[in-house]
Amino acid sequence: MDRRKFIIGTGLGLIAATSPISISALDSATRNIAGKSGRLNLSFMPYELQLRHSFNLAKYSRTTTPDVQVEIEYDGIIGYGEASMPPYLGESVESVCAFLSKLDLGQFSDPFRLEEILEYVDSVDEGNRAAKASIDIALHDLLGKIMGQPWYKIWGLSPEKSPNTSFTIGIDTPEVVKQKMEEAKPYKVIKVKMGLDNDKELVEIIRSITDIPICVDANQGWSDKNYALEMTEWLSDKNCLFVEQPMPKEMLEETGWLRKHSKLPIIADEVFQRLPDIPMLNEYYDGINIKLMKSTGMHEAYKMIVLARALGMKVMIGCMTETSCAVSAAAQLAPLVDWADLDGNLLISNDRFDGIKIVNGQVTVPADRPGIGVKLL
Repeated sequence: MDRRKFIIGTGLGLIAATSPISISALDSATRNIAGKSGRLNLSFMPYELQLRHSFNLAKYSRTTTPDVQVEIEYDGIIGYGEASMPPYLGESVESVCAFLSKLDLGQFSDPFRLEEILEYVDSVDEGNRAAKASIDIALHDLLGKIMGQPWYKIWGLSPEKSPNTSFTIGIDTPEVVKQKMEEAKPYKVIKVKMGLDNDKELVEIIRSITDIPICVDANQGWSDKNYALEMTEWLSDKNCLFVEQPMPKEMLEETGWLRKHSKLPIIADEVFQRLPDIPMLNEYYDGINIKLMKSTGMHEAYKMIVLARALGMKVMIGCMTETSCAVSAAAQLAPLVDWADLDGNLLISNDRFDGIKIVNGQVTVPADRPGIGVKLL
C-alpha cells in the first residue's frame, strides 16, 4: 500500500491549535513522541529574529523581526512552518497566535486536499497572510515528507534552473556598506535598498568595490515620477537589472508612466499581496516580487507564478527576514522564476534550521531532503 493510500485509509484526526509554548516545551513535545497519535497536532511559539545588522529602509529601521514558529506533527512526522512579520504587513505575534488558535481542521480526512484545507484556513478570518503562510508551509513540509520527496520534484522542476540570489545591502553609512560588501563576496547579484537622499552614494561605493550586477529596491521611496525616471536612467548605466517598487503603491498612474519611459524593468512588491491583484498590475509593472508571507504560502505562490507568466510578466521570488524554514520553502519555487532574493536567513544570527545553501551564488536546496528541505539545528 502506498503512503497516500495509507494516509487516506487511516484518515486524519483533529488539528488542535495550542497556546504559544516555550522552545524547550516545544522541543520536548515534538521530539519525544510516544507512539503514534493518528492525528495532526499543531504547535507554535513566538521566536524573535535577531538581525546581524540594523535593517534600514526608506521608511523605517529595525534590529529584530517578530516571528512565530509552527510545527504540525502526524504519527511522528513533523512539518515545519513559519510566520515572519516585518512592520508593514500589519500582523503581530499576538494576532498570529490568535489566528492559529482558531483553526479546526478535523473536518478534513485527506491531508492531500490542499485546496480545500487552505480555502478553509483562508476563510477563518480576513488578512493574517503570514499566519496562513505558516500553516501552508508546514503542511507542504509534512506532505513532502510523507511522500518522501522535495517539492521541486513533486512540481516537476529542475533545481539547476534556479537563478542566482541577490544579497541585500541596506541603507547605511559608507563604512557599514563596505563591511556588508565583504559579506556579499560569495554572491553574484547585489540588492541595494534605496529611497533616501544618499541613493547614488550607496551605488558608487558598491561600484568602487565590484562591477557585479545590482538590483534596486526603493521601497516606495521616490514620490516624484521625474526623479524616479532620472534614477532609473542613471542606474541603467550602473549594470542594474531592475528597480523594485520605486514609487508609493498608491501612485499607479505615475508608475505606469515610469514603466513606459524607463530602460529598466519596474517590479511590483508592496503594491500587491494576493493572486487577484496580479491582472491589474500588468498595466503598470513589468513583473512581480512574490513573497510567501504575502501570498499566504507556497500553494498560492505557485498559482501566482503561473498567472504572471500567462500575462507575460517577469517573476521574482523574495522573502522577509526569516529563518531557513520559510526561505527554503520559497526556494522550492526558484526554478520557475527570473530572479531570486532569498537571503533573509543570512541576515539573522539565530537561525533554527539548516536548509537552503548558496552555491556559487545560486539558490540550492538539499537534494536529499523531502518536504521543504530543512532540518533543525
